[in-house]
Amino acid sequence: MGSFHFEVRDDRVAIVTLDCPGSSVNMLSPSLIGELESELLGILDDPGVVAAVLASGKPSTFIAGADLKTLEAIGEASEAEAFSRRGHALLDRVARCGKPVVAAIHGAALGGGLEVALACSHLIASDDPATVLALPEVMLGLLPGAGGTQRLPRRVGLPAALPMILTGQRIRARKALRMGLVDAVTTPGGIAGTAARAALELANGRGLVRRPLPLAVRLLTFSPLRLIVLRAARRQVLRRTRGLYPAPLAALECVRVGLARGEEAGKDAESRSFGRLVVSRPAKSLVFLFNASNAVKKPAEGAKSRAVRRLGVVGGGFMGAGVAGVSLAHCPVVVKDIADGVLSSCIRAVAGGLDKQVRSGAVARIERDRRLSRLFLTTDPAELAGCDLVVEAVFEEVELKRRVLAEVEAVIGEEAVVASNTSALPIAAIAAEARRPERVLGMHYFSPVHQMPLLELVVATRTAPWAVDTARALGIAQGKTVIAVKDGPGFYTTRILAAYLNEAMLVLEEGAAIEDVDAALKDFGFPVGPIALLDEVGIDVGAHVARDLGGAFAARGLSSSPLLPRLAEAGYRGRKNRKGFYLYPAGGKKGRKKVNTEVYAFFGGAGRRRVPRPEIAERLGLTMINEAAHCLEEGVIASPRDGDLGAVMGLGFPPFSGGPFHFVDHDGAGTIVDRLHGLTERLGPRFTSAGILADAARDGRRFYPD
Repeated sequence: MGSFHFEVRDDRVAIVTLDCPGSSVNMLSPSLIGELESELLGILDDPGVVAAVLASGKPSTFIAGADLKTLEAIGEASEAEAFSRRGHALLDRVARCGKPVVAAIHGAALGGGLEVALACSHLIASDDPATVLALPEVMLGLLPGAGGTQRLPRRVGLPAALPMILTGQRIRARKALRMGLVDAVTTPGGIAGTAARAALELANGRGLVRRPLPLAVRLLTFSPLRLIVLRAARRQVLRRTRGLYPAPLAALECVRVGLARGEEAGKDAESRSFGRLVVSRPAKSLVFLFNASNAVKKPAEGAKSRAVRRLGVVGGGFMGAGVAGVSLAHCPVVVKDIADGVLSSCIRAVAGGLDKQVRSGAVARIERDRRLSRLFLTTDPAELAGCDLVVEAVFEEVELKRRVLAEVEAVIGEEAVVASNTSALPIAAIAAEARRPERVLGMHYFSPVHQMPLLELVVATRTAPWAVDTARALGIAQGKTVIAVKDGPGFYTTRILAAYLNEAMLVLEEGAAIEDVDAALKDFGFPVGPIALLDEVGIDVGAHVARDLGGAFAARGLSSSPLLPRLAEAGYRGRKNRKGFYLYPAGGKKGRKKVNTEVYAFFGGAGRRRVPRPEIAERLGLTMINEAAHCLEEGVIASPRDGDLGAVMGLGFPPFSGGPFHFVDHDGAGTIVDRLHGLTERLGPRFTSAGILADAARDGRRFYPD
């Protein structure tokens, strides 16, 4: 069965509907391109057809881009380059066919899907939250390979095109209309018919008239003034990526070539760059992470999850409000707190988040009202009685969490699950006095909940599989990438983060400057340095975790710095009180933070020495990698995939590397073990390589066999 359905109406307008069989979305693949070449071009060449409409048969997708399995299988740059050139040839035929071709876009038009639409003479989009237009290739280490770097700037102008090309910015229908990306916006129902009527008008010399770009935009796109825009964009890319991601710079160069030397030269540059990027390490790593994240969002085979028709959240503070906010699309939520003021702040936070989604077009106003009507606030524990799962999000203190657990168990049903949102406290300790410990687990959300993609399920020895499956299903419904980890000190993410941050403290004790430590790890690929991260998390929170995990690490000779607790006791808390390793402007005023030189008194005095940044990065980076390997060896994580997802999506481990285990595979376990051995000889046993690393080095094994 083919992917295209054709209907030539009485008015000689052809409606071409793309509906890839056996798939929930339309994706571009060599076989689909072959069908386009034979079927679509045949329709366009038919003298009996005066105009055409390209529509989708999928309920919420136009075309979702290229099939990543096709790209993953490519081993040579020349093969990827040929794939791009084939796409150019096809879309050039569409663009130059001489007949109106209208793209009827309902749902996601991403990557190659938007490039197909851009080759059409006119674009009509549905005014629906599901409709989004983007060129997200750069987020996968790639660039648009079917003319996107050429057609988009010419259509909307350089200032509007560059954010889409260089950051993957997503555009919804009404904004797309304002910027000239689409020519009209209509209701979702009957969009193909609406597009057909528009196509006929165009064929008769009437209908949609594209507004010219404003003069200022034309000057910044097509005159020498574009060099100002391109240089500014290059500086911004380098500042954001520190040169670690080649795709944005390559895309920017393709745009430059196309505007300076013509569209054909630009497309030639695009194909050559696309070929090189497809086989590059960043692209392979980012595509792996994308696929791995999607894989864990699918229900596990044989899962025994129970429906969560009503969710309870105990604690209406920042984290509790975040959990409620990401859950309201799935089910009603009851938030219980002891303070009315906290509950008032909770509903303001949730409503504010929904209002932002309305403004962006992600949620319709009626849907915003529906979700908010599903939020119930209470100070009475009895209101939790009908909840199928309750997330406790109170302060990180075992006795408090035990009291909350007892309070919840007294009112919920026998089949309900109870989860603690804790980043480090052992679930076994929290559930030590539970009536039904088999239904208790951890659900470690990351802050801010609505932005951070990871959810870490913490499974205690007595936690039942059905409780884990139920929590996992809820996390997937919340849009999270979910990994399950074994209960223990720090679980997985907090444990490897604690080792990393502890090494940062030891480097400071040795005399390194705060700004050098942060810059070194940003050069390594982390989005934020470890010292700045401690300020964001809270020095008091870091000190609390350090105390809890210090004993667990001591058995391996992982010396724990005592300085975080001392800083916390002295009143240094980080951004929350504007005084930590950095000083912050008062009252939320704009301005850059600056190093707080006062803290050097805790680290040997104000005199700092220059520790080479590559040395700092190696020490901290290998500390996290080695600790991740220990976790795999001990069964804290079930697989290298979970370890890589957890480190990248929860902690910001450099995505272009693919995660700690991909990092080892790329450099070679033998090389990593040798580097750890050198650090052990110089700095002590805390760098002794995990046994699983030593074994991999000895046997020449990889964590991801080819």
